[in-house]
Amino acid sequence: MATAGLAPAVVSAQGAAKVVVVGGGFAGVACARALRKLDANLQVTLVTGAARFSASPFSNSVIAGLREPAQQEFGYDAIAATAVKVVTEMAASVDPKARTVTLAGGDKLPYDRLVIAPGVGMKWNAIPGYSEAAAEKMPHAWTGGAQVVLLRRQLEAMPDGGLVVIAAPATPYRCPPAPYERASLVAHYLKAKKPKSKVLILDAKDTHSKQHLYEEAWPQLYPGLIERVPLSAGGNITSVDPVTMTVKTDFDDYKAAVANIIPPQKAADIAAHAGVADRTGWCPIEPVGFESTLQPGIHVLGDAALMGAMPKAAHAAAVQGRVCAAMVVAKLRERAPEEPQLDNLCYSLAAPDWGFVETNKYRPENGVLMALPGAINTSPLGARPDQRAAEARKDEAWFRTLTGELFS
Repeated sequence: MATAGLAPAVVSAQGAAKVVVVGGGFAGVACARALRKLDANLQVTLVTGAARFSASPFSNSVIAGLREPAQQEFGYDAIAATAVKVVTEMAASVDPKARTVTLAGGDKLPYDRLVIAPGVGMKWNAIPGYSEAAAEKMPHAWTGGAQVVLLRRQLEAMPDGGLVVIAAPATPYRCPPAPYERASLVAHYLKAKKPKSKVLILDAKDTHSKQHLYEEAWPQLYPGLIERVPLSAGGNITSVDPVTMTVKTDFDDYKAAVANIIPPQKAADIAAHAGVADRTGWCPIEPVGFESTLQPGIHVLGDAALMGAMPKAAHAAAVQGRVCAAMVVAKLRERAPEEPQLDNLCYSLAAPDWGFVETNKYRPENGVLMALPGAINTSPLGARPDQRAAEARKDEAWFRTLTGELFS
């Protein structure tokens, strides 16, 4: 969690300052709730874009048939009960000079400070042949909801002996270890239901998060079921054909029964409309208050922001939301913000009872967020199955706690 002492328990802003938060995920909800807790006089509006939020953590378990989609869905009634105004329309544009957010229906929301936490969007033009239409045949399943259910149904319909291709993108992207958790849980499903089938990971990079832990687990849990082709061995895909279900690389063509194409990503579209995304598609920020380096008065959080060493992950996003709220209140009170210290906690699964965890801490240094020396802590190699099972249980407890704190 963020360090204590970032702000008093309650402050009183001068007048009824207006803060608009765009984004109804972990970062946006954490920020909106913390703003109201820090200053009951603030007028806080949360623009969610939908009536319910579909969480990405544990969505791989949904794909593998281990959880139901409804377990990933959360409403905003509890947030509205804290006197945060919840708007379920999409934010269409931002006028940084006029300090207004225009909604899809045309209404304008004025703000004194704006927080944008919109999550990720797909770079549809990055892979020849891949598009929003192609994603209905070759789902990315990277933003929850219908895409996750589609991939699950494709696996269920696939005949035994089919090839499941998972295309993992180059960094940065949302949740670095998630493609390998997905491959693991899909293999868990295939081992039980369709043991003649196989998972092939085509990877646009040579190394990945928690690689040593997954490479230790896979031969024990899924011998012969998972193959990974790294970048240096021809893992980068060059094109796809959704009609023939073909995935091409520089070295080979693969005919998939199910193709999970996870394309390169960027900040969601509203970030570009607000002028806070740079040429990379991501949003550069200063690392103390997460204020945009391109547009003053706008803070960017979570997966959309360039956070230096801090990964794009749910726990990180919630921590950033709470820290940002304290920084916004400090700026509205014209106080110098205190330097934050942030942390991240990232659980991953190799099987329903086989978990890993990595924790780290971060602080601003030389204009970026840097990992604190010696602060990283990762599950060890060679742990006993009961230790891995305990980590898996902690993963579920973490998810219940975080979603309970934010959405209940």
